[in-house]
Amino acid sequence: MEQQNIAVGLDIGTTKIVAMIGRYNEYNKVEILGIGKSKSLGVHRGVVNNITQTIQSVQQAVQEAENVSGIKIKDVVVGIAGQHIRSLQHSDYITRSNADAVIDSTDIDALCNQVHKLVMLPGEEIIHVLPQEYKVDGQSEIKEPIGMYGGRVEANFHVVVGQVASIRNIGRCVKSAGLNLDRITLEPLASADAVLSQEEKEAGVALIDIGGGTTDLAIFKDGIIRHTAVIPFGGNVITEDIKEGCSIIEKQAELLKIKFGSAWPGENKDNEIVSIPGLRGRDPKEITLKNLSKIIHARVVEIIEQVYLEIKNYGHEEQKKKLIAGIVLTGGGSQLKHLKQLVEYITGMDTRIGYPNEHLAGDSDSETTSPMFATAVGLVMNSLEQGLFNSEEKEVLENIQEDVGIEDGDAAPRETTVKTPSAPKKSIFDRWAEKFKDFLDNAE
Repeated sequence: MEQQNIAVGLDIGTTKIVAMIGRYNEYNKVEILGIGKSKSLGVHRGVVNNITQTIQSVQQAVQEAENVSGIKIKDVVVGIAGQHIRSLQHSDYITRSNADAVIDSTDIDALCNQVHKLVMLPGEEIIHVLPQEYKVDGQSEIKEPIGMYGGRVEANFHVVVGQVASIRNIGRCVKSAGLNLDRITLEPLASADAVLSQEEKEAGVALIDIGGGTTDLAIFKDGIIRHTAVIPFGGNVITEDIKEGCSIIEKQAELLKIKFGSAWPGENKDNEIVSIPGLRGRDPKEITLKNLSKIIHARVVEIIEQVYLEIKNYGHEEQKKKLIAGIVLTGGGSQLKHLKQLVEYITGMDTRIGYPNEHLAGDSDSETTSPMFATAVGLVMNSLEQGLFNSEEKEVLENIQEDVGIEDGDAAPRETTVKTPSAPKKSIFDRWAEKFKDFLDNAE
C-alpha cells in the first residue's frame, strides 16, 4: 500500500521511539493503522547524544509499524523536545503600502517572515512562530485580520526557539534511517492537539506531558497558545532515585515504580513489603512500599513545583489569565498512582489525566489510547491536517499551471506561491523545513 492520505508521526523520546501510521476514516476521526515502538538508546533528556543508536532505534520502530500496517513509510513528521527549547513573546508590525486593499495572507506571511529575522543567540534557531492576537490600525484583540481594511498590522507572537545542532542531529538520524523529514513540531503542541478539547483551550488550561527525560508544558487561554516550557526532569529521574535509594539495578527500579509506585506515601501501610531477587547468589532484598513511595513522592513534588513555577510565570494568578480548566496530565509519567491527587494538592487546580482518544476512531485499541502515545497521536493528527491543506493547495496550483501553460519541468522561482482564497497559506515553518531539507541534502 502506498503512503497516500496517510500520515506518519515519529516521536523520538528519551525512553522509547514510536512510529505511528494513521489516516482519516469516513467519520473524520483518526484511524491508527500501525504502531511500532523500540527502546530509545541514543537520546538523553530529549536530545540525541548517540546518532548510530538512535538511527537503529528509529529503523526498528519504523520496521515494526510497517509490518503491522503493510504500508511502506517514506515521509514522517518528527516531534522535538529537550532542555534546549525555550520560548519568548515578541511583538512586530508591518505598514502596508496600499491601505485601500484588504489584508490577505501575503501580509500575514510578511509579518511572520519579519519575526523569523529576529536575531537569536549564537547556535539557536526559530522553530515555531505562533501568532496570538492581531491589531489593525490600533484596533486590538483581532483573531483573524484577513479580509479587513487597514494600513498598519501588528501582532503578538509566541516564538519557540531551539538549538540548531540538536535540530540537525534529529534531521540526520531521520535521513540516515532512510526516511524523508516532512516537518518538525514541538512535542507539547502535538500532545495538546491529541488530548485537549477546544473548550479547555478557550477556558484556559495547562498541559503537562511527563515523559522519560523531560516534562513539557503548554499553556492555552482563549484558544491561543500562551506559554511553552521544557523542564529537564521526567520519569527516568524517579527511576534513578529508586535505584540509588534501594540499591537495586535500573530494570528492577523501573518495574517497582510501575507495579507498586505511588506518589502519595500515606497510602501504604508500614508492613507492606516487596521482595526483590538478589543478584546472582545474593539474598533477596526486602523493600517497604512506604519507603518506595517516599522516594517517588520527593522527586515528583520537585517536578510539579518546577512546572507550577512556570504556570505562575505565565501569570496564572491574574484574573484575566486564570486557567479555568486547570491542568491536564499526559505522557507515560502521568500513569503513576495518585499523581492526580498530588498535583491538585500542590497547585490547588482541577486536574485530569489526558487520554488521546478524543479524535481517534471508536475501535482504537487500548494501547493506542494510552497517555504514553499522546505525542505520537498528536504528530499524526498534525500531519493529516497539513496534508489536507497541501493537497488542496497542490490542486489549485495544478489548475493554475494548466491555465497558464507551465510544464512541470519549467524553471520557476522557488518562493513563488499562488495565493487564492480556497487554498490555506503555506506556513513559514513549511518553507523553513524545505530550506532545512536542502541543507541536509547539501551536507551529504
